Amino acid sequence: MKRREFIAVAGALAVLPSFGSAAESLEYRPGLVKERLAAGETVFLDFKAEWCTTCRAQGRVIGQLRAANPAYDDAITFINIDWDKYGRSALAQELDIPRRSTLVVIKGHQELGRIVAGTSQSDIQALMDTALNATS
Repeated sequence: MKRREFIAVAGALAVLPSFGSAAESLEYRPGLVKERLAAGETVFLDFKAEWCTTCRAQGRVIGQLRAANPAYDDAITFINIDWDKYGRSALAQELDIPRRSTLVVIKGHQELGRIVAGTSQSDIQALMDTALNATS
């Protein structure tokens, strides 16, 4: 295989797993988080950028965990927030989000946990379990 073809195929395969659960996540718009919290939902916020490799790694882990445990999707509202578009938004400022690749779980008016630039499966699972436990 030629180098150029190899790079193209490898790049395409590297992106595929990150699509995992994107269809089941909501795309952020101003007011969405407050609406969902007011409805009593537990929200899992994923501040990410399309070009961010750490964000893609987090996305793969989140997708794998969600596929392995449907209870996450049943109980938690996952919201993707485009860092390039909303990184300086009122929401990001209110939550003091330092950078892309930040994951935050909120229930009511309380932040239950966050991960900044972490990709460890055990850490992300612990955060998702925190969100799951908050729903019961």
